[in-house]
Amino acid sequence: MRFDVLTLFPDFFTSPLQQSIIGKAVSKGILQVNTINIRDFATDKHRTTDDAPYGGGHGMVMKVEPVVRAIESLGADGVKPRIILTTPQGVPFSHSLAKELSACERIAVICGRYEGYDERIRGYADLEISAGDYVLTGGEITALTIIDSVGRLIPGVLGEPESKEHDSFSNSLLEYPQYTRPEEFRGMKVPEVLLSGNHAQIEKWRRLESLVRTFQRRPDLLEKAGLTEDEKAFVESLKQQPKSSL
Repeated sequence: MRFDVLTLFPDFFTSPLQQSIIGKAVSKGILQVNTINIRDFATDKHRTTDDAPYGGGHGMVMKVEPVVRAIESLGADGVKPRIILTTPQGVPFSHSLAKELSACERIAVICGRYEGYDERIRGYADLEISAGDYVLTGGEITALTIIDSVGRLIPGVLGEPESKEHDSFSNSLLEYPQYTRPEEFRGMKVPEVLLSGNHAQIEKWRRLESLVRTFQRRPDLLEKAGLTEDEKAFVESLKQQPKSSL
């Protein structure tokens, strides 16, 4: 998969894309990330990419011409990218959206700055994405989130492909508790079932723990989790218990 990132700050991506799993995938050529400096598409000597808003107001607005020229520079090799605009007004980014995007061959992410975009830029985007209900200084952090979340779903990126199947949100549930050595730490013990070697019982325990954790922390996810009738009954039983006992 190829990511094209349209940004005013291409150096922002240098270190993060050299680290950990994504860094290894980039070095192996499984993922390709191309940063494009929007300033290179400005036509004045100052490389201006923003201007004061019509009608007055605070801050500056990203100009339409350099952004659109940067967009139009893409796809010269015949592969048209899916163009994403990072904006607080977009749809919230989610695991299901990451899975959808992982089927794309090429994605271009436009990083917003200042008070936002000239409205005419929106007409060139296929999708607008928000990192959440908060405001960042720029869309670069959101772009990195998209690259990381989508990239790890590409075959060959993770060392153990099965691990992504058990991540939080992969099945609309939060992940079950995890433990490793030592078996006991300051009186806190690893659950006996995980030491039993009984894989069927372990899987059952993990599923139930996922249900409990999701019920406690994100009960809204349970509505789309595709639970069995027994699991629905288990969740109903949780509702009858005092919160302090969960």
